[in-house]
Amino acid sequence: MKAAYRLIVSMSLLLLTACSQNQPVKESQLALMKTTNPTPLSTERKNNSDRVEDIKRDVSSLPELYDVAVIKGEKDTLVVYKVKHMKRFKMKTIEKNLNKKLEENHPKENFTVSSDYKIFLEAVRLNERMKSGRLSHSKAEKRLEEIVKMTEDMK
Repeated sequence: MKAAYRLIVSMSLLLLTACSQNQPVKESQLALMKTTNPTPLSTERKNNSDRVEDIKRDVSSLPELYDVAVIKGEKDTLVVYKVKHMKRFKMKTIEKNLNKKLEENHPKENFTVSSDYKIFLEAVRLNERMKSGRLSHSKAEKRLEEIVKMTEDMK
């Protein structure tokens, strides 16, 4: 009886582990647990990748931050970041310094800055969809505007 029970349990465990073998894990599913470091993205039709990468480089240079996502749209530029755990006590000053640095280095841009995890996840998902080609430029721009509106509603 015990041998049959052990055989059934071991076969079910073997079956369960075999079923989950070659499934890719999306970056957005792991975004809260590890550093994803998504590439900067522009929803505009003209390619401004140099400017977007400069923005990401400026934001990433702050020592309090460990993960940054930048998405540039036609009107707004969304900058979302994660703050190191022990630096979270200074969130207001970090955001103030970040806004000041961005306005000094890129005065013509209109920035929306957020440290919210939900906004970060939405930005990573938008980035994944744009890279995979499942989202057109116009739909990506519309989704970016929704994320920016969500950010403004949270403040």
